Amino acid sequence: MHSTTQKTIQSRHNIRQQIRKTRQNLTALEQTQAEQNITQQAMDLITLRQAQNIALYLAFDGEISTQLLIEKLWQQGKNVYLPVLHPFCPGYLLFLQHRPNIPLMRNKFGILEPQLNVQNVLPVEQLDIIFTPLVAFDQQGNRLGMGGGFYDRTLQGWQQKSFIPVGLAHQCQQVESLPIESWDMPLFGILVA
Repeated sequence: MHSTTQKTIQSRHNIRQQIRKTRQNLTALEQTQAEQNITQQAMDLITLRQAQNIALYLAFDGEISTQLLIEKLWQQGKNVYLPVLHPFCPGYLLFLQHRPNIPLMRNKFGILEPQLNVQNVLPVEQLDIIFTPLVAFDQQGNRLGMGGGFYDRTLQGWQQKSFIPVGLAHQCQQVESLPIESWDMPLFGILVA
C-alpha cells in the first residue's frame, strides 16, 4: 500500500478514536442541551425547506439524540424515516418509515433500526432531508463517519437529487481539516450544537 494512503488511513483512524472518546465523555446535561439545540435548528431548516419526508438516525455511541426531534416531527404530521442496512446490497442503506408502533431491532452493529418491511421503504430520491450522524467534520462540510461508507454510498451524487444531506454534531466534533478520500461525500450543511 502506498505510504500516503497508509498515513491517511491512520490519520482517519486516530481522528475517529479521539473524537468518539471526547463525545462519549459529554455529560448527560451536555447531551440534553445539545439535543434541544439541534432539534430547534433542525425544525427551522425543515420549515424553511417545507420538508415532509425526513430521514434521521437513532443515536449511538455518544451521537446527539434525535428522539425529541422525531417526536416533534410526528406531532407535525411529518414522515420520519430511519436507515436500515440493505439486506441484499451490502454497504448500502434503505430508509424505512418510523412510527411509534413499529418495532425496532438491533442490527449487526448493535444499532436500533425498524424491522424490515418493504411496504415501509421510501426510495432515497423521495426524501427531502437526510440528517446524517458523523464522527468528525471540518469547516469545508466534509464528514468522517464510522468507516463503513454506508452514508457515502447512499449520498453519492446527491447534488443531482432532490434531497439534501445535513450532518448533526456536537461542537467538540469539529476538526480543522479532515484527510479526505475520493469516495467521501461532502454535506449540504452541518448543524452544530
